[in-house]
Amino acid sequence: MANNYFITDHCIIEKGKILHNGQEVFAMPEAAFPDFAKQAYKHLSTDYAKFFKMDNLSKLSFLAADILLKDYVADGSNNTALLFANASSSLDTDIKYNDSIADKNDYFPSPAVFVYTLPNICMGEISIKHKLYTENSFFIFEAFNPEFFAAYAQILLDTAKADKVLCGWVDFLKDDYKAFMYLVSKEQGAAHTKENIQTLYNN
Repeated sequence: MANNYFITDHCIIEKGKILHNGQEVFAMPEAAFPDFAKQAYKHLSTDYAKFFKMDNLSKLSFLAADILLKDYVADGSNNTALLFANASSSLDTDIKYNDSIADKNDYFPSPAVFVYTLPNICMGEISIKHKLYTENSFFIFEAFNPEFFAAYAQILLDTAKADKVLCGWVDFLKDDYKAFMYLVSKEQGAAHTKENIQTLYNN
């Protein structure tokens, strides 16, 4: 299959920094993630009240996605598919939920935490905010897999399942986190190849 698609926009969040197309837009490198996320939300003028109820994986995903999608009108016409993956699934939240039910003498399960014990919940929050009704899938790999993103996104575009695909590696476990997201479409940019995806991920 010919590859006629391009990476038009990308974002990286890790170690208390947010980079948009290689340019730093916010940084609090010494802050714990909850404080960093809260201040990033304010700095980026993100507008979504449910943000503060999300788990860490969803906050991480939401911030990166909002940077890339906020210029699109949220009217249901944005035909952008979501293709996410990570290595830890929702384990960070799973551990917290398990801790809440492990002690029979101090049993305090929280429905608010339980909601986020599926990794794909973050895509739901993004879809609600940006009124996306297109394909969305969340996969688990041992490590970042650029070949998968290149191939799967091309299939979605070739088969007209979407006009754009928001691809994202979003992983969060015990304060170790990284979000790498990019938009791919027919608009001009860097060629959507596994080599270019890997290069952007490493930067």
